[in-house]
Amino acid sequence: MRTGIFGGSFDPVHAEHVRLAESAVKSLRLDRLLVMPAHTPPHKRDKVLSSDADRLAMCRIAFRDVPGAEVSDYEITRGGTSYTYLTCRHFKAEDPEGELFWLVGTDMLRDFPTWREPEDILQNATLAVCARAEKKGWAEAEEKAFAARFQKPFAVIPYEGKEVSSTRIRVLAAAGEDVSPYTGKEVAAYLAGKGLYRIPNAEKALSLEKPSRRAHSIRVAFLAAERAKPLGVDEKRAVTAALFHDCAKNLPPDSPYLSGFLPPPDVPGPVLHQYAGAYVAEKLGVTDEGVLDAIRYHTSGRREMTALGKLVFLADLLEEGRTYDGVDRLRALFAKGKEGLDECMEESLKDTLAYLGEKGGEIYPLTREAYEYYKAENLKKKEKNYGGNHE
Repeated sequence: MRTGIFGGSFDPVHAEHVRLAESAVKSLRLDRLLVMPAHTPPHKRDKVLSSDADRLAMCRIAFRDVPGAEVSDYEITRGGTSYTYLTCRHFKAEDPEGELFWLVGTDMLRDFPTWREPEDILQNATLAVCARAEKKGWAEAEEKAFAARFQKPFAVIPYEGKEVSSTRIRVLAAAGEDVSPYTGKEVAAYLAGKGLYRIPNAEKALSLEKPSRRAHSIRVAFLAAERAKPLGVDEKRAVTAALFHDCAKNLPPDSPYLSGFLPPPDVPGPVLHQYAGAYVAEKLGVTDEGVLDAIRYHTSGRREMTALGKLVFLADLLEEGRTYDGVDRLRALFAKGKEGLDECMEESLKDTLAYLGEKGGEIYPLTREAYEYYKAENLKKKEKNYGGNHE
């Protein structure tokens, strides 16, 4: 029997997962394809996944019409960290004479040498690789390197996936957007009915914004969600702060949402909405003080910001819709994760001060204080590292 195993978080499952499965069944001539939601993926140990029952149910809906596809609860039932080598051992033992294929993308292929017991995996299974946004000729180069390292080829699934991100689908669902173009109607209906990924009143907060501002807020949430894990920030808190951060941006002063709002003294007009945003977010039911704090200082910055605060501050400046001079330099720093975070804060604040000085805008003291703070912190780190390298 020719068996393929398609593992993943499937949180949520989406249409590209299904298209890959269909292509794998056909090109590998599979008798069965086991769709295997992981209990705890090794690379996502610190991430809170949707419930096992919900992920299994969504997979059963999504893969229902794929020939030979079966949704397996093997890794979920086994529990613990879902190591591929253990799963391959199990299913090879079930059918010693059969052929076993493990489906991966090119990103996972390149990371494969870092997996737990890669040689053990290849004793029992053949990797089956699908391309994701790869250049022509990628397979030949990868096959040569793979064969040199493992003395075994991999199979290629003739399928080039579209860039669909489960992370972004979760953000869209939290924002109250229609996710059916990415998940299919039945999966979208399931997650809506269960309230999966829902953030209370996020949709209401976004409705207070103009369409262009709402689109910006969703892009901020995309980036915040994507960078949350490397910074040790809970994804849902990051998305909440991002979706609410500009909720007061377009409100008139006499809005009922601003009734009773008293801003700090001498706040420049362009900064005022950060304080108003935290006030409105709290009125809409946000009680997490860390989230409110991130909203409260997302424009000005301040000294000693939390990782969540820095994340929202920088996501606001660097979301994919931003096109100002120097944004790519800042994005490169941001992509370094914790290592580049404070340097990115310093450089972004420096650019903000320069921009305000050039345009004659009022500089809020908190912004200058924040710049001086992160500049000093980064200098301390450099001096410490320099000294450490010469001990």
